[in-house]
Amino acid sequence: MTPGTLPNNATTEETCSWLSEQTGTPWNLARLLEAGLTPYVWLDYSEEYAGLFAEGITRYAAPIFFIEDTKRLAAGSADILIRMTRDSDRISFKLKPPGITMPLEALRFFQRDISELLENILHPKEEVVAAPPKEILKGITKDEVLRIFGGMAKLDLEKSLVGGIGIFGDDGARVRKNSRAGKNTHLWNPVTLALGLNDVYRVPMSHLKKAFATQPDLRPWKAAWLESLALLGE
Repeated sequence: MTPGTLPNNATTEETCSWLSEQTGTPWNLARLLEAGLTPYVWLDYSEEYAGLFAEGITRYAAPIFFIEDTKRLAAGSADILIRMTRDSDRISFKLKPPGITMPLEALRFFQRDISELLENILHPKEEVVAAPPKEILKGITKDEVLRIFGGMAKLDLEKSLVGGIGIFGDDGARVRKNSRAGKNTHLWNPVTLALGLNDVYRVPMSHLKKAFATQPDLRPWKAAWLESLALLGE
C-alpha cells in the first residue's frame, strides 16, 4: 500500500496495516494513541446532540481526545465511549452522562495525520527555536490554555482558571495578571501547567509532547519545554 492508496478516513485496521508496511514494525490501536494520533468518529445530526452542530451542519468528524476516553480505548475496550469532544466549530463540548457510545469499528484516522506521523518517524527533525521576545514568555491566556489543554485531564480546568488559582500549588502555573486584559484575567506558564498535568493528573507525555510540537501558540515555549524534558530524562 502506498500513501496514495491510504484512504482519507482510514479504519484502525487500515492505519495499522499501512504503518506496519512502512515502518516494518507491528502497530495496534494502543500504539496509534501512544504515538499521538487522534481518532475520529463521524456524527450525524440528532436532536439529542443538536448542540454539537452549527447551523446547516448535519454531519462532521468528531475527535476523541479526552484522556479518559482514549485510555479506555488503549486498554482494549470493546466499544467507543465519548464523554467530551469538539463541536463542528471545533469548540470543546462536554456531553451529558453517559456520553456517546459507538462500535469500535467506527473509529477513523485522517490520512494527513497518519502521513505526518510516518514522516516524523522516518525523518525526525531537530528544530532550532529562536529566542522569543521577553514579553511573549509572560504566559498564555485562559482561552489558549483551554483550547490547547482542555479535555486532557479529569479536571474542571476552566473553573480553576477563572478562579485565578495557581492550579499546581500556590502560584504554580499562574503568572502575574495580564495588565492589558480584564480585572480577573491571568496568564499561565504552559510548561509548568503541562508538567503538572502529567504529574498530578497522569496526562500522558505523548499528548503533551504533541501539543508543544504542533500548537503554534506554544512555539515560543518549545525550548523551555525541551529543556524540562531533558532534566526529567524524557
